[in-house]
Amino acid sequence: MMKFIDLQLQYEHIKKNVNERIQRVLEHGQFIMGPEVYELEEKLADYVGVKHCITCSSGTDALLMSLMALGIKPNDEVIIPAFSFYATAEVILLLGATPVCVDIDPATYNIDTHQIEAAITERTKAIMPVSLYGQCADFKRINNIAQKHNLPVIEDGAQSFGATHHGRKSCSLTTIGCTSFFPTKPLGCYGDGGACFTDEDELAAALRQIRVHGQSGRYNHTRLGINGRLDTIQAAILLEKLDILEDEIFLRETKAANYQKHLKNTSLLTLPTAKDENSHVFGQYTVLIQRDRDLVIKLMKQQETPLFVHYPRTIPEQLASSHKTNAPSPISNIASQSVVSLPFGPYLTDDDQVNVIKRLIAVSEKIQSQPT
Repeated sequence: MMKFIDLQLQYEHIKKNVNERIQRVLEHGQFIMGPEVYELEEKLADYVGVKHCITCSSGTDALLMSLMALGIKPNDEVIIPAFSFYATAEVILLLGATPVCVDIDPATYNIDTHQIEAAITERTKAIMPVSLYGQCADFKRINNIAQKHNLPVIEDGAQSFGATHHGRKSCSLTTIGCTSFFPTKPLGCYGDGGACFTDEDELAAALRQIRVHGQSGRYNHTRLGINGRLDTIQAAILLEKLDILEDEIFLRETKAANYQKHLKNTSLLTLPTAKDENSHVFGQYTVLIQRDRDLVIKLMKQQETPLFVHYPRTIPEQLASSHKTNAPSPISNIASQSVVSLPFGPYLTDDDQVNVIKRLIAVSEKIQSQPT
């Protein structure tokens, strides 16, 4: 069966250098906070264009650490989109705070900036938009709203690392930017990993303390923290992958353009679009199915073509949530019932992509020919 994303092909491309990097870590034996971690942080900060990068154990921990550094506490409110991976809300709930869900823009699936101000209350302490599927949210407008209300902004850039907004890189756009190095992300390691980015010295110092149990010095715990360190071996792998990131972004854009070209006249599908002010790294290539999504997935699976739904439930619909929503989220509901991600990645083969396109067009035509 075709792979949804083929990480093995990427590994074959950089196998020699990755293995050498891992071997050096095995030889020096500094498996926790070794030199590769600091080398990676310096290179990531330079790539993104900020003063500080603080790596950590996952994208989820990056969000949690950021909220902790900003002092989010029980009964505070944090504004987020209603449509995202659950971790966006989860980290807020873990601190006893309340995620306030706002509906999304139907064109980008990112938070609808025109609904943010109506969600702000005296308890609001931060705004945490998500740059979903590889395209940045409208941070120019979000930052203007945040400045008006004296609120910090955290970018959840787990899927958008390498993308730009008005020429600036994702994770450099807000008070704190966060990303994930989960293996399938635009920049992924071979396990879990993440990072926080900021230009503010005090926040950077707090984040560095939080990731090592709140220590300001060895066995000197000056604040509550977590065990949030990035493994040195993962840092070594990321150093090699960072070197090829721009090449892989170009390949992602090329594969996405090919999908756009061949699927644009398929009436069953609404294809992703990038705003003029954005570049898009296509963390996922996600389309909206106008009808019968489950049938589309079933018929494609029968032809050994995997499709995935990111995400089948909105955050307000998750049973684990104890949250507040200021208004209904009809666009988020439509997205959760209609979106599907196609096989994708920088190393998606031409043959596989041709097969996805042919099969999806055929399935779409079959469904469209049936009465509603």
